[in-house]
Amino acid sequence: MADTKFGPKGWTPERLGSLAGKTYVITGANAGAGFQAARILLAKGASVVMLNRSKEKSVDAIADLKKEFGAGADVSFVQMDLAELASVREAAGELLKTLPKIDALICNAAIAQVPVQKLTPDGFESQLATNHYGHFVLCGMLFDLIEQSKGRIVVVASLGYKMGLRTIQFDDMNWDKNYRANPAYSQSKLAQMMFAYELQDRARTAGKSVEVFVCHPGSSATSLIKTSGGAATRIIFGLMSLSPMVQSAEKGAFPEVMCATEEGLEQRALYGPTGRMEWVGPVGKGTLEPHAYDKDVMTKLWARSEKETGFSWNL
Repeated sequence: MADTKFGPKGWTPERLGSLAGKTYVITGANAGAGFQAARILLAKGASVVMLNRSKEKSVDAIADLKKEFGAGADVSFVQMDLAELASVREAAGELLKTLPKIDALICNAAIAQVPVQKLTPDGFESQLATNHYGHFVLCGMLFDLIEQSKGRIVVVASLGYKMGLRTIQFDDMNWDKNYRANPAYSQSKLAQMMFAYELQDRARTAGKSVEVFVCHPGSSATSLIKTSGGAATRIIFGLMSLSPMVQSAEKGAFPEVMCATEEGLEQRALYGPTGRMEWVGPVGKGTLEPHAYDKDVMTKLWARSEKETGFSWNL
């Protein structure tokens, strides 16, 4: 059922007022939906800090943004590789030293469809490490600063959470036995969602004011598949991106900007396109399948994530 909260056109950035004085931190913001989210926020006068792996691409992205919004545009970057927990800790430490507040942390970066099993320096399957464990530690380290601002955490998920096993393979999280790109990716995105919904419960129980929202970009023409997918996947998606079933990266950014700024959203929900197959169309509240917030699995995943990353939340 389509969400009618924002009218027939769904949520668009026209709903935004001035964001002057607000600070947004976005992972993976030098291309795709993350870059477009930065553009939308900067256009409204916000400060944006990007957390990106590539220094070179970040410098280019910032130059493009300053060209568009003027030399005074408040945009900067901190180098961070989500796949390496030491890098995540260092970047978070840097933000804690330099930022007085965070109004929203947008967990946008991801890798997808990695064709063969790759392990990170910490020994984790690369998609789970990048998409889930890296963000798990980042959110944990920045949580108190976000809480001080009564801010938000936005987790950018994927409709891929409905594919694959639809649960967490606790006995083989690295897929040593049966690695396949799609199910491993699906599990990493489901893990992110379960983390977000469990964080909602824990924050509420602890009386914290941080709100946590989950969204997905639908089917957007971003660089995700180009950067980490195998050749066949890239060709298929390249052909699909010419069809009406794929929308622009800018439209793909609407759900994450909405979740970072809009008042009155529900936390136990999944926001994104509400049109055909929820891949495209007006942005609003979509369908959330119950396996994404299975309480037993969520609490088990949280404990496992703390153990694997060596990071304990004080919630």
